[in-house]
Amino acid sequence: MSTTLCSLSRSPLAVAITMILACGLMSSTAHAATQEELEAQVKNMEQQIQEMKTQLEQLKQQQAAQTPSQSNTAVSQPAPATVQSGPTFFGYGELNYSHPKDNSANTTADLARFVIGVGYEFDDKTHLNSELELEHAVSSASDPGEIEVEQAYIDHDLGHGMYAKAGLFLIPSGLLNENHEPTRYYGVFRNFVETSIIPTTWREGGVAIQSNSTNGLRVDAGLTTGFDLSKWDFGSADGQGEGHDSPLGSIHQELALAHAKDLSGFVALNYTGINDLKLGGSLFTGGASQGQLNTSSEITLWETHARWTPGNADISALYAHGHISSTTPVNTPMIGSVTLIPENFFGWYVQGAYRLWHKDSYMFAPFIRYERFNTASRYASLPINLTPAILPDQQAWTAGFNFNIADGVVLKADYVMLKHSDISDRFDLGLGYQF
Repeated sequence: MSTTLCSLSRSPLAVAITMILACGLMSSTAHAATQEELEAQVKNMEQQIQEMKTQLEQLKQQQAAQTPSQSNTAVSQPAPATVQSGPTFFGYGELNYSHPKDNSANTTADLARFVIGVGYEFDDKTHLNSELELEHAVSSASDPGEIEVEQAYIDHDLGHGMYAKAGLFLIPSGLLNENHEPTRYYGVFRNFVETSIIPTTWREGGVAIQSNSTNGLRVDAGLTTGFDLSKWDFGSADGQGEGHDSPLGSIHQELALAHAKDLSGFVALNYTGINDLKLGGSLFTGGASQGQLNTSSEITLWETHARWTPGNADISALYAHGHISSTTPVNTPMIGSVTLIPENFFGWYVQGAYRLWHKDSYMFAPFIRYERFNTASRYASLPINLTPAILPDQQAWTAGFNFNIADGVVLKADYVMLKHSDISDRFDLGLGYQF
């Protein structure tokens, strides 16, 4: 009997049968059966078990004849294609209300932006990132809105913290350009410096490499399209940057049949290896004539920034400076025009915010920001003393609060006081979301 039980213990079914056998033996013992009766019962059970084993073996043989083995299947059939997950959707939007202090007739309410993004994983290393944006609610020949592709690029993981991308992507300049969703900055409108000096939302077409080290250093470098100085409008101010001129905002190309004779390059460094601190800077430079002008002009924009977030505080600062070379040959035929091309422009700001109250997904954070910027701090010399006077530095104080009512939803209010500006002080309200 022991030999039979040991051979049965090689399968789960045999273990179960053995347990039944043991139970039968205990039951027989409980009835105080004789030794002869027990031996007869055990012999009978062994016969039944042997019959069951024979039947199981026959079933296994029948199944093997009907189903190909795993190894045969692998040889005779091609490996199945990798099953891809569907596209992912994300987006953001912002609505605002702006009431100028000195001209209430210019009060506006606007669906400033509505953005839908689509991502797709081709495999675990290659991804698509894209965003489609509608500005000012309605876009047509007679409406103020605009539809534009904000991003469309392929991102590929090279391993060891290295990534490559190609397509239309955001330039890693400043604190705002790559993080421009309304839930990620203070104030109803984006700050003046990162709108008038660093254009927003600034993207170019090209290729780039990103490296992320374990010590918190991120390095970006790329070769992209650049600006087109022939697009400069000498007849009127650009009108970007919440009513302020934006030298580069007026001549960026957004990869819309972009002139690409002159390419540009950029490099950006960001360090987050110290807790609660981010330090960084970037440089973008390249030709801007694009074969459309009778001179060779180059544009260089550099900036440096810092952000410190100890505890509930959030303190940030940024300085940006731009330079356009060889503007004299371009400006000379246009002497007397409203807006000539500046040689230099700059801007800086400091900002402080404090998370005053926080409960669950609610968060209330007042902030204050001071900005100083000049979109034409210097002009290249023109003949017969016709060089334009430089503009005075514009100054802006903005104070208000962000009130998060859910993860990804924020209410905003602020008051903006301007000095040396052609627009009025104003009161703003805003609603923003991101998903």
